[in-house]
Order: sequence, then structure tokens, then C-alpha cells
Amino acid sequence: MKNVTGYRAVAKYLNISPTKVRPIANLIRRKPYVEAVAILEAMPQKGAKLLLNVLQSAGANAMNVNSKLDEDSLYVTMLMVDEGPRLKRVWPRSHGRRDILLKRMSHITVVVDEKANLGE
Repeated sequence: MKNVTGYRAVAKYLNISPTKVRPIANLIRRKPYVEAVAILEAMPQKGAKLLLNVLQSAGANAMNVNSKLDEDSLYVTMLMVDEGPRLKRVWPRSHGRRDILLKRMSHITVVVDEKANLGE
């Protein structure tokens, strides 16, 4: 992974499969912060709401806490959706059998930074 500087927010152990979140994450990678928020607010999926929370947290870190940046100058520099631990559950089947049901979790990392710092 490339060393990326910027303002980071991480959400861990989210109860959603990474394969459901990654297509939504692909829509907002390398987009301006304001445009990414608008895209996620218009989407009905659960993964979009979770991504929106993490993105707004990273934006708040950049705008309020650390350096008082303007939200119009922010871009999504890095967005990673990693796999978390899996919970193994029993799924009863017929004739006394059982299957293993895997409840997957995700870790979402968002880094936002100014366009001047993107190195383009």
C-alpha cells in the first residue's frame, strides 16, 4: 500500500460483507468530497449509509479538528474496504444435518486530503 497522507477515519467490525460495500466504494474513489457525499446520500443501500458515516467523519477531521480546511477543496484520496473477522453460526438443515453460516464483517478506511496534496 502506498503511504498516503491526509485525514483519516476508520470504521471497524461493521456487520456487512465487504463484497456488498466494494461496488459502492468504487463509485466515490478519487472524487471531490462534496460530490462523494451527494452520491452516497442518494443511494438506498446499507453499505452507502455506512460509507457516508465514515466519509463524513474523515471530512470532519479535516475541516474542524485539525486544520480548518474548506470542504470544497477536499478529495477522497484513499478508500479501502477490508475483510474483518467472520462469525460462524449453525444453520439447521433437514434430516438432522447442519450447515455453517458465515456472518462477514468489514473494516472501512477513508482518507481525504486537499487536491494540492494529491501529487497530480
